[in-house]
Amino acid sequence: MISIFDDMTQVTEAEVQHMLPLVDEQRRNEALRYKHLFGQFACLKSWLMLKELLAPLDINDMEMDFNEHGKPFLAQHPEVHFNLSHCKNGIAVVVDSSPVGIDIESFRRSNLSLIEKTMSPAESEQIFTSSDPVEAFTQYWTMKEAVLKLRGTGIVNDLHHVLDGKGYLLETHVNREKRYAYSIAYHTIK
Repeated sequence: MISIFDDMTQVTEAEVQHMLPLVDEQRRNEALRYKHLFGQFACLKSWLMLKELLAPLDINDMEMDFNEHGKPFLAQHPEVHFNLSHCKNGIAVVVDSSPVGIDIESFRRSNLSLIEKTMSPAESEQIFTSSDPVEAFTQYWTMKEAVLKLRGTGIVNDLHHVLDGKGYLLETHVNREKRYAYSIAYHTIK
């Protein structure tokens, strides 16, 4: 199950104040640690989106625990997997019965140094020959992050070969109008 939010006109102080009483104390405190309005909003909104996706599964206890790399999981429901992501143009949440990763990113220019540091030669060629290199880079970046989040390892030193592995399926979506892309990485074995 996937939930995408991209109506960024709702990122207001009034909406943050509206959402604060809808979350538990831990999440409220976490949201208020952000200095900027968007961070507070994204923290609260992603939590409420997750809560909504878990409701059909009758999961109300959303106490979190974390793996050794910081990936959160539901302490009382380890059989349910989720992942959250946000960028300035959207928020993405996914829930699945197997480990899953999601990443959403706003379109952004990248410099040659970043592409060389993070992309394989084949990926770099695809980016440079694309009709929209910014969009192509963003798609590759979301795919790599989604796979890393699926694995629960966080960013690794060698990003060139992240997409060389097996054991996952990737789904990538682009919203050109709102200028973002997101990718979901699922385990192939369910």
